Amino acid sequence: MTMSDVARLAGVSKMTVSNVVNNRAGVSEPVRRRVMEAIRQSGYRVNVSARTLRSGRTGVIGLAVPDIDSPYFGHLASHVIDEAGQRGFHVAIEETGAAATGEADAIAHSRTLQFDGLILSAVELNRRDDLTDADYPIVMLGEQDFGGRFDHVAMPNEEGTKAATAHLVDQGCSRIAIVTGGLEGVNMVTRRHEGYLAALAERGLGHDPALHFALADMSMEAGWDAAQRIADRDRPVDGVVAVTDTVAQGVLRGLADRGLRVPDDVRLIGFDDIPGAKFMVPSLSTVAPDHGWMAAKAVELVADRIHTPLRPAGQYVAPFKLEIRESTR
Repeated sequence: MTMSDVARLAGVSKMTVSNVVNNRAGVSEPVRRRVMEAIRQSGYRVNVSARTLRSGRTGVIGLAVPDIDSPYFGHLASHVIDEAGQRGFHVAIEETGAAATGEADAIAHSRTLQFDGLILSAVELNRRDDLTDADYPIVMLGEQDFGGRFDHVAMPNEEGTKAATAHLVDQGCSRIAIVTGGLEGVNMVTRRHEGYLAALAERGLGHDPALHFALADMSMEAGWDAAQRIADRDRPVDGVVAVTDTVAQGVLRGLADRGLRVPDDVRLIGFDDIPGAKFMVPSLSTVAPDHGWMAAKAVELVADRIHTPLRPAGQYVAPFKLEIRESTR
């Protein structure tokens, strides 16, 4: 069964079938459905090996993230798939476990499977690791510094958390806790902590290390546990900056279980603006990076790197806004 056979069966041109198979724009939805039905009926299969030999491309890019169960990375993946589809790419998703070995494996697998490029959210991998396999189009997400070797799209970690903390001060909070991870290395946690400290300094509030509530991991359970420790303090806390919305959700529940009301007793703000944030009770104020912009920029950079492999790498930070909801009003 050939593409020409599918075209005759669907009553369209061979080029139209090619556009549908390669997910290109410009085909109406009724025609696309008719072609897909003809493909299904005929049993036509694309000869990927032959196409790769002809074009040097597979039409697939990889997306490697720490945890596909995470609401944030699920949200990001949806945007990447949509943006990649508009450029004629399919996306293969891999989970790295936020480990350097998993991240290095994602690079090696993507190269072995002949993906056209890779978008990698790097947590542990850094410039000191062996990246001999990283000789094809790669865009890094996250906070690790690769010395300008790769295109890099970063979150507005410091500025976003600084704005979130300043917002709590503006709402009258003076004992503001931060619920976050350990402060080793350079990563999302440490950068967001720097933004928290910068806002306190600008607003004339001293930093109290006792208001740093460390987490074992970035889960709702860990957020709930931190809320118990906040409630047990002799001196009350009137504001909380949570490192992520997922953690904030746990904090919200933990405070409620101890009889502390948000925002009446404690104001709470998160980071990420995951889809569920506005449906929490109360709805969660949060730092909202432009996820669509990040996905579009990452896919754009991969596609550009495929066609212009020797251009200099660029560094980009996503725009953001504060979504002010019931948890801080």
